[in-house]
Amino acid sequence: MTQHLNLQEWFAGIDIYLFDQLLKGRLSPDMRLLDAGCGDGRNLIYFFKTRYNVFAVDQSAEAIAQVRNRASLLAPHLPSDNFRVGPVERMSFDVASFDVVISSAVLHFARDEAHWSDMVKEMWRVLAPGGIFFARLASTAGISDEIKQIEGRRYHLPDGSDRFLVDEEMLLAMTTRLGGEWLEPLKTVLVHHARSKSNWCLRKT
Repeated sequence: MTQHLNLQEWFAGIDIYLFDQLLKGRLSPDMRLLDAGCGDGRNLIYFFKTRYNVFAVDQSAEAIAQVRNRASLLAPHLPSDNFRVGPVERMSFDVASFDVVISSAVLHFARDEAHWSDMVKEMWRVLAPGGIFFARLASTAGISDEIKQIEGRRYHLPDGSDRFLVDEEMLLAMTTRLGGEWLEPLKTVLVHHARSKSNWCLRKT
């Protein structure tokens, strides 16, 4: 009898669009992978279990403690120093250290445009040439008539949250400044009368 595959056990709360990158065969265990702004590590369960060389950073010491605990159970071969406390805009990793940098639901916590730019440029700094940058972040797409501006690019959303929002023009301009290559078209998921999130997926050329 074929054993039932428990998808929740293997993938936990992985971002569905990060899962999509796995399905497309773009990620493999020989890659050095960084989750920048990892939170409790919900996106890392599968990568721990399949022996990816995983690294993570978060400004929350409590979050990094949770990630280290998960790694000790699921990937004890990984050193605890792979998981570091610190801000995304000032990471302690060397230039071009990673083949993949993940930024899932992080950039929309930027304080302002300068902070957002600093975070993006720092993630790009640690990404190796040919590497993949995957970001999912809140945007104005489809909800521009329902958001209320607080200051600059910070808005109050219909779902009650306050977020830094990007738009297509901003992402196109930053991609050009970075010299990045679009790995796939810009995609946005709209939750009607609540929020909108865009996927920004690049290759470092």
